[in-house]
Amino acid sequence: MQTDLKTTLCRHIDERRDDVVSLLRDFLRIRSVNPPGDTREAADFVRGILDRFGLEHQTVAARDEMPNIVSRWNAAYVGRHLVLNGHMDVFPVTDDRLWAAEIDGDRIVARGASDMKTGTLASILTYCLLYPYRDRLNGMLTLTVVSDEQSGGRHGTKYLFDNFGDDISGDCCLNGEPSGLGNLRFMEKGTLRFSLSAAGPGGHGGYPHRANNPVQQVVAATQALYDRYHRKLADMPEEFASVLQSTESVAAADTILGQGAADNALRITVNAGMIEGGRKATQIPSACTVHVDMRFPVGPDRDRVRGELPALAAEFGCTLAINEDHSYPASSTDPDGEMARILRANTKALLGLEAPPVCSLGGTDTRYWRWRGIPAVIIGPSPLSMGTDDEHVTIDEAIAVLKLQVMCAVDYLSVPG
Repeated sequence: MQTDLKTTLCRHIDERRDDVVSLLRDFLRIRSVNPPGDTREAADFVRGILDRFGLEHQTVAARDEMPNIVSRWNAAYVGRHLVLNGHMDVFPVTDDRLWAAEIDGDRIVARGASDMKTGTLASILTYCLLYPYRDRLNGMLTLTVVSDEQSGGRHGTKYLFDNFGDDISGDCCLNGEPSGLGNLRFMEKGTLRFSLSAAGPGGHGGYPHRANNPVQQVVAATQALYDRYHRKLADMPEEFASVLQSTESVAAADTILGQGAADNALRITVNAGMIEGGRKATQIPSACTVHVDMRFPVGPDRDRVRGELPALAAEFGCTLAINEDHSYPASSTDPDGEMARILRANTKALLGLEAPPVCSLGGTDTRYWRWRGIPAVIIGPSPLSMGTDDEHVTIDEAIAVLKLQVMCAVDYLSVPG
């Protein structure tokens, strides 16, 4: 382990703290909302940073408005291949003040401050800051800055794996998605994203004998989803359940993700996020649709429930449509693997915190590496404010995320091949 190099780089980050904060605020002001997912301005910003450090890069895209940036440099000695991954797109806003990226006390309040421009910028700067020291390192470092993560990744990380898989697979992945400091995200839930729709001829609300009511059908089907599946204990393999139920993991999950998160990690969840139907209270609607997101721990439940959904839809006269781009199995990485140990050691050294393993409740692009058996670890800020009108990151937290990514990358690339 190169303690002196880590110390040098952390000192450099402290000396340039104001510059890092200014750069982050500039990144946060870019309106890279998904949907629609246009990240061209954000991509220009990322390329500008790489250009200032004299680093070559390429841009590849399935759609012009959703570019993905890939860059790689080789260290002086043979070793492993580490990949840094982050995304540029962010949630929509209901309050335009989030685009100002104002500093409020010790916080930067902005869309993307949590999810995930803080973590993405940390990966970009880690990639750039290590480059002058490549003569002291081993292997290769690749940076992937992608679009479309918020809408499933088919034009982002999935596109890269489908078309450039050998170039970006690597031997390990670091990702800056919101995770919170003082834990190891070794697992994340899988998803089923789908809609249930009903239709009818419509009519006057006083004549229910003349027509079916699609809103009533969809509401009943939605209630059945909640009754049958929401917060039911998952059929999880014991090796995962025992980790998540350990005293240390429960305490970390409830502290970082909110009270009840540890219990949530063991359960199936249902969220009916959007319902559309009807135009007037006195009119029988002609159509109604509910859009649902379900989350599943590692285990057989996701496939089982998927098999049961057609019968549930038919029971209430609804049509089922699975959103395949947003539906995927759970993923995990070894909580005792090399990068997991590196993260724990650096978290202790930098922050004085332990980093017990916990389960991510949202999805990240790390799944694309984990599905291929490649270790993937997340180092990012707190997730609690992401997507809200108070989304923020503390300045100390943003600096710590950058330092931890740098320290972990140095340790991983210090091992000869």
